Amino acid sequence: MISKDLPKPEKMKILVVEDHELTMGGTIEVLQRQYPEAQIRTAQTQQSTLEQVETFQPDLVIMDLSIPEASGKTAKTETGIKLLRTVMHQYPDLNLVVLSTHVNALVRLNHEIDEHKGGFTVVDKGFSSQDMLTRVDWAFQGLTHTKDLKMPGGEVKPEWLEVLTLAFQEGLQDKAIAERMQITTRTVLHYWTKIRDVLGVYPEEGKNLRIQTEMRAREEGFID
Repeated sequence: MISKDLPKPEKMKILVVEDHELTMGGTIEVLQRQYPEAQIRTAQTQQSTLEQVETFQPDLVIMDLSIPEASGKTAKTETGIKLLRTVMHQYPDLNLVVLSTHVNALVRLNHEIDEHKGGFTVVDKGFSSQDMLTRVDWAFQGLTHTKDLKMPGGEVKPEWLEVLTLAFQEGLQDKAIAERMQITTRTVLHYWTKIRDVLGVYPEEGKNLRIQTEMRAREEGFID
């Protein structure tokens, strides 16, 4: 992606999305030192993030993936994934930085990340402050950097992720999955072969294929 000019320092608008106050405070402190004239606002839930993006119109959003839908709700990685998908769809040119300990979950958004026109970089919370600032700078320039992610080699389709979610988070068997998705059981079995190929899971003597698939899916961030 071609880099673009950064907004003027006095006009920079940054939204930080984080539900842990200590982590948020540390992130803001680092950003203020680097961008002393920038306007920085915060959000702690999916609901408040969407409101802030609409009203504040930030140049950059730095967000954790594990956040609650609304105040009083439990923080979940799936909530952050849904929020990120919504934001990328509604604001295709918005610069984004994912700052999280759950970055592998971004595998679920492989296609959306490839299609996104704004900057998109990833920072594990274990990285240094300088590493974070470097990724923030890259995102401001409109660059994409997902090299740290272990993205699978093949395409990951939404319906495959739905099969994994229904099987391993809701405990449904193939017949029930087919009924929920309004497809045939044969199609579900076809999806399983594609999922296992992407995950690198194949039949091995003495090993339960379904258990191996679930373990690999969790390791790769396909499901929580």
